[in-house]
Amino acid sequence: MQAKAIAERIGTEIRRARTARAMTLAALAGRAGLSEAFLSRVERGEASSSVANLVKIAAGLGLGLQDLLGESAKPERTVLAVHRGSEADRDSELESTGYRWHRIVGGAPRDRIAVFHLVFPKRNRMRVMVSHPGQEHCYVLSGEIAFFVGGETHHLRAGDSIFIASEQPHRAEAAGGGEAHVLMTVAKPEHEPEALDWWRMPISGACRRPDQSKPRTKEEIS
Repeated sequence: MQAKAIAERIGTEIRRARTARAMTLAALAGRAGLSEAFLSRVERGEASSSVANLVKIAAGLGLGLQDLLGESAKPERTVLAVHRGSEADRDSELESTGYRWHRIVGGAPRDRIAVFHLVFPKRNRMRVMVSHPGQEHCYVLSGEIAFFVGGETHHLRAGDSIFIASEQPHRAEAAGGGEAHVLMTVAKPEHEPEALDWWRMPISGACRRPDQSKPRTKEEIS
């Protein structure tokens, strides 16, 4: 692959990951210790970045370097993966909400499922209903969760779980007065590039209730 094509692919991946976190270009530049102008050129594929700078950018996004290098750095389909608790990835955080997550397994282009560990903060600061293709199963590891699906609310405690078709508007929050941990399995449609859910979706992919604040403009997240 030509250098320009590689730079464009990496830039596209950086922008996709940044907007999925509702993070401004300036915020990411600050986290990575790079200039906003340089990072903008990298996202547009107009500038190549050293491996050292890519590591900084990946860290600013809460990703590993291989996540930015795209599908060419990943196997087409996971054949065997062993997850050990001592080797858990650093949690990523959805900026301004306090929600944290890390992917345990899955993520190759042809994987149909991915498994995540989600951490719901004691004080919830996100009231966004979302819908997207696929299915998901949530198992509560600790704490209590209020899971909203359409017009219904399901109260879940440790050991409880819920399985839904993700096209239904849904969201979840801690409900027991403390932090809550959830094991989530997401099944994506075959044509989708990756499994998506509310904690990683761009604001534009969310379905807001009428009483919620005005969605951010493109200028605010680009």
